[in-house]
Amino acid sequence: MKIIVGLGNPGIRYRNTRHNAGFAVVSRLAKRHGIKIKKNRRHSKIGEGTINDAPVVLAKPQRFMNLSGLAVEALARAYRSRPEDIIVIHDDIDIAQGGIKVKHNGGDAGHKGIRSIMEKMGTGEFARIRVGVGRPAPGEDVVDYVLGRFGRDELSLMESAYAEALDAVESLLSNPD
Repeated sequence: MKIIVGLGNPGIRYRNTRHNAGFAVVSRLAKRHGIKIKKNRRHSKIGEGTINDAPVVLAKPQRFMNLSGLAVEALARAYRSRPEDIIVIHDDIDIAQGGIKVKHNGGDAGHKGIRSIMEKMGTGEFARIRVGVGRPAPGEDVVDYVLGRFGRDELSLMESAYAEALDAVESLLSNPD
């Protein structure tokens, strides 16, 4: 079973923030493929279905970002999935706003959600789709920036990034190598 995890923070307060780019992609993926994300299991809101004939679980962890590993580990155990069966989608300030990057394996690059997953899974051997949210302005606090909402002028860039991330997930499911 492939597990596709969108990282973010739960709750209305964090809806549509830069840090919830992973949630945004998973929501759009669910809509595109007719998968209802409504079950609360294993510290996550999940939906089960198929994408490109691959059975998948779409998940939005309901722990705060720096505790994402609890949910991912629980899901992997429950579905008997290996780390290489997991795709994690997350925000990245080191990528220009509106861009994405697909990465297989590696370190956490300072992302606390990825760090938590690596600590709980004991490995970094999972795919990541990094969604660029850009860097804060000089002097602006990084935490305030990632927990801030997109401005109107940023939304079309982000919609393009989300669409590209959807295509990347589908490609990874069709061509896992």
